[in-house]
Parts: sequence; structure tokens; C-alpha cells
Amino acid sequence: MDRWDLSPDHQADHRTDIRDFLVGRRARITPEQVGLPISKPRRVPGLRREEVAQLASISTDYYTRVEQGRMRASVPVLEAVARALQLDEDERRYLFDLSQAAGPARRAACPRRDVEMPPSVQWMLDSMTQSSAFVRNGRMEVIAYNSLFRALHAPMFDSDTSNRSGRPNIARYLFLDPGSADLFVNWEAAAVTTVALMRAEAGRERRDRALRELIGELSALSTQFRIQWAAHHVRIRHYGIKRLHHPDVGRLELAYRSMDLPLSNRAVYDLTVYTAEPGTSSEARLKLLASWAARQPSATEPTRHESR
Repeated sequence: MDRWDLSPDHQADHRTDIRDFLVGRRARITPEQVGLPISKPRRVPGLRREEVAQLASISTDYYTRVEQGRMRASVPVLEAVARALQLDEDERRYLFDLSQAAGPARRAACPRRDVEMPPSVQWMLDSMTQSSAFVRNGRMEVIAYNSLFRALHAPMFDSDTSNRSGRPNIARYLFLDPGSADLFVNWEAAAVTTVALMRAEAGRERRDRALRELIGELSALSTQFRIQWAAHHVRIRHYGIKRLHHPDVGRLELAYRSMDLPLSNRAVYDLTVYTAEPGTSSEARLKLLASWAARQPSATEPTRHESR
């Protein structure tokens, strides 16, 4: 059985996750970076378990049990380990999520549920006529968008990698459609960020069967996905610059920022907005694309054929 299928021993899967994550994080830190002396040659890079324990002011045995996921560590201990391993805020949150999942079984929290998008969210998206905006869930499915996002990502919408419900899926497009490398100028950066977002979601939502099925599918079909998944990179908040090469208007450099969009029934979606710096060629190209998109039906407006 694929390790990403839900099963009665799914806690063991998360113990493997916490071990792989902490082993990877201590492997990237050298003793010199944390002020520890080196007394003899080292066979492996990074910190040893006893050195992490020393930095966290806990026993080596205690840290070993934490790293192996054999106990649910207290908040102070997790904070001390996070400081010792120099985790950033996203990695720290992921560590807490994994530790919660790996400990002794308790009453499980209700999983997040998909909910129907309120019309007001679509109205908000449609009002953004000069910015590309969309809403996705933790499985990287695009569940709402404005017309400029649809035009900007036309190759993804035209791809045959959409899921069974017809929704475009960013991860499936990136890793299963070779044409994604033409749209995303820095394809590798997009792949790293996408997998890191999925890794964080898997830590939070261990009971999401559809997410685990998606991870299993991509692991089976994409070597690049497997490589990125094994790296254990984690992202929760993300923002920066996205460079796209649109087939009609050419290259665009867009600033983007994502934010939580909380809804009912524990559903928390991600709202992302792309915009161009004023006065740049990217702004001119985005405005051209927006003018074309404005003449197309909106995401909620039926076509003439559908309205008959």
C-alpha cells in the first residue's frame, strides 16, 4: 500500500515524516554555525542528535524519541528544538503539526471540509479587473478565479491535467504537463513552492484522503515531484515575484501575495493576487490581457450556448 493512503497505521507515516524532517533540518546546520567545537572528523554533514539535544537543553534520549516521533513533546521542548535547528516560522509550525499527529492517539480534530464558494467571494474576484486573482484549496485545486487569472493561465485551463470535477490543479499541471515549463519561466522555483505548500498542508490535514491520493499519484508519475517531496521543504505563507511567458502577450514579471480566506466548517482557502509594477512593460502587457479578458464571459457568467 502506498504510504500516502490513509490506513489504521497512519500515525506511523507521520512518525516517518517527523524523523525525515528533523534529520534533514539538522543535516543543513554545521557545528560552526551554532558555535560548537569540532573535536574529530565527521562522517556525515550537519549536527548530531546529541548536539541538537545540547543546544535544546534536553537529554539525547529525549531528543531521539522526539525525532523518531515516539512521543508528543511539550510546547517548550518543541520551541527549544526549533531554536536549536534554526527553523523559520513555517518550519516551526510544521514541526508542531507533525508532533501533534505523531503522538499517542487522542480524539482527532474534525478534518477541514470543502464548502461551496459564497457568491460574495466571486464578486470580489470579479471586481479586480487589473489584477489576476484566484482561490485555491490545500490540494492546489483552483476553485474560484477572475477573468484575468483565466486569461493569464490559459495553458493550464486548456491542459488535460484538470481533476475529475474539471477544476484546474496547479500541482498536476506543473508535474504532469510538459508545457508548464513554457508558461513558468522559473519552473523549478514554482515546483519547489508548490510542493512545499502541499507538504505543509499534509502536516496539518493528515485525514485528507484526496490530498494523499494526489501525493501518491504525483509520486508515482513524476520523478521531479518525488525529489521535491523528499526534500521536506515547507511553505505556508508565500509571496514574491512570478515570471510567466504568456503565449499571446509574452513575458510578464508579476508581484504576488497570498493570504488565508477562512470560510465556514473549518474550511480555509488561499487567496492569491498577482499584479504588475506600475509603468513597466509587464503592466502594459497585463492591461492588454485584461482588455481581452473583459470581453470574455466571467467565471460565473454562462456562455450564450449555456444560457439557452
